[in-house]
Amino acid sequence: MKLTKLAMLATTALLAAGAAMAESKVKVGMITTLSGGGAGLGIDARDGFMLALKLSGSDAVEVVIEDDQRKPEIAVQLADKLIQAENVDVMTGIIWSNLAMAVVPSAVAQDKIYLSLNAGPSALAGKGCHPNYFNVAWQNDNLHEAAGAYAAKAGYSKTFILAPNYPAGTDALTGFKRFYKGAPAGEIYTTLGQTDYAAEIAQIRASGADSVFFFLPGGMGISFMKQYADSGVGLPVVGPAFSFDQGILQAVGAAALGVVNTSQWGKDLDNAANQTFVAAFQQEYGRLPSLYASQGYDTANLLLSAIGKADVSDKNAFRAALKEADFASTRGDFKFGTNNHPIQDIYVREVIQEGDVFTNKIIGVALEDHGDAYAAKCKM
Repeated sequence: MKLTKLAMLATTALLAAGAAMAESKVKVGMITTLSGGGAGLGIDARDGFMLALKLSGSDAVEVVIEDDQRKPEIAVQLADKLIQAENVDVMTGIIWSNLAMAVVPSAVAQDKIYLSLNAGPSALAGKGCHPNYFNVAWQNDNLHEAAGAYAAKAGYSKTFILAPNYPAGTDALTGFKRFYKGAPAGEIYTTLGQTDYAAEIAQIRASGADSVFFFLPGGMGISFMKQYADSGVGLPVVGPAFSFDQGILQAVGAAALGVVNTSQWGKDLDNAANQTFVAAFQQEYGRLPSLYASQGYDTANLLLSAIGKADVSDKNAFRAALKEADFASTRGDFKFGTNNHPIQDIYVREVIQEGDVFTNKIIGVALEDHGDAYAAKCKM
């Protein structure tokens, strides 16, 4: 790959660090969604992770990649294989919270390090926290809390809210209501994987709502937004980045223009690490990166930073190195809270069109140095 001058300059320090890394390899087991519904999310996360390793010039990481097909039972089988047969040191990759709950508790109990590049269920942030579990993305509630804060500031007092009926969906609506000042005009939990939202849109129309908040990741969000636009309901829409991220916007198209969404990352964040990432990702893969790609990239760079300081066989030292989060994040400032979940700014973005491409631009900050509501319950 031919890197841009910016990428070459920004990776010089990483190359130097790579030379000083421990000689022993760290074996990573990545279980993510590469086929079926939601495959684009897993592909982006994988591509971001692998790009960071490539740019680093390090050969200290061996990655075994498996496709969970978005099925918990397959994810569990793959985790057993990676732990028992492959003897991986570190695990990562899961996109969906129900799969994370099926895999992570067992993996960390078997003394494997788990670095979550996406799913952040509340059950793993509070009483179920573990020294071997680090979330490099968010706690599930976070972007929804920011959306609730934005809706309150925008003066919406009767927002209709909906999300799928699975752990991340429950966390989504809980998080939104935590920072929202009004009373929801309606609240619905839809079926995971649902594609027909005629009934839900009819309820929104009849509810007297002044706005809509929804969390429907992947193809669910594409289906809902297209049907909502065609319905003519016309109420303002607020959502988390999951439903308006780069890989989804092209499928939604003009129906998403002007929608406000919340994210801890944007391609226009003005820091050197992010500029390098965006340019290198476009050059390597021929497309703009998504939120999921940025999280995969950051997760790999966190891992590389720890490898440069400690041997993975020394769990205490390696965990301490991870906790330091001594890497240049695409998000700018990044640190872990007491429960190994991020403390970070969460931004407000607006969907715009640049030429033929639908994308997001950051228009403000929703929450600064934001942690999560469950850290106090974590006793590690």
